[in-house]
Amino acid sequence: MTHHPAIGIHDLSLATTEFVLPHATLAAHNGTEVGKYHIGIGQRSMSVPAADEDIVTLAAAAAAPLIATHGSDGIRTVVLATESAIDQAKSAGVYVHSLLGLPSATRVVELKQACYAATAGLQFAIGLVRRDPTHKVLVIASDISRYDLDSPGEATQGAAAVALLVTADPALVRIEDPSGVFTADVMDFWRPNYRDTALVDGQESITAYLQAVEGCWKDYTEQGGRALQDFAAFCYHQPFTKMAYKAHRHLLNYTGHATDEDAARRTLARTTAYNTVIGNSYTASVYLALASLLDSADGEDLSGKAVAFLSYGSGSVAEFFAGTLTPGYRTVLRTAAHTRAVQRRREIDYATYRQLHQRRLPADGGEHLLPEQSTGPFRLAALAGHKRIYTAR
Repeated sequence: MTHHPAIGIHDLSLATTEFVLPHATLAAHNGTEVGKYHIGIGQRSMSVPAADEDIVTLAAAAAAPLIATHGSDGIRTVVLATESAIDQAKSAGVYVHSLLGLPSATRVVELKQACYAATAGLQFAIGLVRRDPTHKVLVIASDISRYDLDSPGEATQGAAAVALLVTADPALVRIEDPSGVFTADVMDFWRPNYRDTALVDGQESITAYLQAVEGCWKDYTEQGGRALQDFAAFCYHQPFTKMAYKAHRHLLNYTGHATDEDAARRTLARTTAYNTVIGNSYTASVYLALASLLDSADGEDLSGKAVAFLSYGSGSVAEFFAGTLTPGYRTVLRTAAHTRAVQRRREIDYATYRQLHQRRLPADGGEHLLPEQSTGPFRLAALAGHKRIYTAR
């Protein structure tokens, strides 16, 4: 039997936007009872990008601290997962590679499958590291979630990036075999090329997600996975945080376990803190759930404990897999930096949010300087000749 080294997430860093819109402000504008947001969907505020922010600036901001700590030696692959692509041909990851000053001897690719693609990136990365354990892979999930103004999906919007450094002998999370996978062709959420906001069938999306929970769990158990009671915590994809609770209740029902609300709250509360105040970050969402669990202030050391991941992407693809938290993981967390990233956001009023939401980049190929609204390490400075021009501060 071949002995494989443990492979998984060695370091994790998140970034979010310059601005934040509280759900109380949205509720005041549209006359909704704020409890519908705070309790009904479990959201309190949403990250809103500045005019000079996009998935590239977010991705680079998330990944820069990893490069600052570990250097770029051994990073021979960068995988950028997004469903907010800025170009039909060129990977957003190539711009990020340039902004981070990574070596030219690197492969870079962009992956797409709604909110699921970062998990594909993580699994591809594990395969590459298994092939050569000296190899490190930078996997970045970066998305900006946009729905039409005054549509039902509007309250779930958000934006963030999470960067994962995948290596052998990881300091944070050892990803285990097997994985349970599931695909079904459903139209629950999609965004045709001619639209810059997504289309969603809300009820169908919940149904499709729950069907995928069953499908990937069934496959996971058939592949010889762990028993449900082995897991100390569950990281679900969170289009809104209440969906994690729906999914967990569904999984408990499906597996014949009692649905104890208090137990579910204890299991999931630590994984929802960032998503509650950032909103839906699509590919980054399930890894924000992990970041939230790792950074959780409840003091419990989960060293050696198993954590479940359920990654879902509409359309639909899902994967269920397990990770074990590496003993001593708490010494390498970036909790203070993550807290700063969330707290540094500047609150905007409804009119400013609406203006930012309706803003579109010019498509005429002319030269356009973008207003300097953001204060992060990277910005989209200009457009010229149909090219995006980024600068580092």
